[in-house]
Amino acid sequence: MTRRTLLGMLTPSSNTILEPVSSAMVAALPDVSVHFGRFRVTEISLDQAALGQFAYEPMLEAASLLADARVQAICWNGTSASWLGLDQDRALCAAITERTGIEATSSVLALVEIFRLTGVERFGLVTPYLDEIQERIVPNFRKEGFACVAERHLGDRGNFSFSEVSAATLTAMVREVAGAKPQAITILCTNLKGAPLVERLEQEIGIPIYDSVATALWSSLRLAGADPRRVQGWGRLFREVA
Repeated sequence: MTRRTLLGMLTPSSNTILEPVSSAMVAALPDVSVHFGRFRVTEISLDQAALGQFAYEPMLEAASLLADARVQAICWNGTSASWLGLDQDRALCAAITERTGIEATSSVLALVEIFRLTGVERFGLVTPYLDEIQERIVPNFRKEGFACVAERHLGDRGNFSFSEVSAATLTAMVREVAGAKPQAITILCTNLKGAPLVERLEQEIGIPIYDSVATALWSSLRLAGADPRRVQGWGRLFREVA
């Protein structure tokens, strides 16, 4: 029997994008499947209740349930570390592995790894978030060695509403930050339908675009011992980043 690659994703409860997009990315790979565990996230802000959504225990419980499916990697497919600090995800991934015995990653940690592998120092940032969230993200990436040279955000506290942002709006935001000539652009939010736009937009603007759902899948495949280059038609990330 062909070895199956089973990928586990921790998913915000109000997210409706990352599941179908992740599954679409691997649709041509019959030996690869993506499996999802939800925990409650309904709002993105700096209110105490919103921050409390990212306490470790509900995420660890969801990870434990994914482990029952014998997944070979577990990914926190969300971007909260971008405003809470990347050490939040480093500690979470260590806790997931301690709890389950399975290697863990996150979409944000994957993005940082991709930036380092590709030598990115200057990036463009596209998000749906509130001013207060965006104002946390930019310095957190600066601490990691990456300067945001252009950004656009929608001022939305979502989380469900992020999924309703149109392709036209996202395309316009990417084009606007591309004007600053960053080395790469990130569409940072796993409930934005940015990944299906990447292939066309990269061809248009000539700049790599790293969508959060795509970075999560890329990193998960690597952790599971699978080759991300098998994912075709979803941007330069899968073709070019080792």
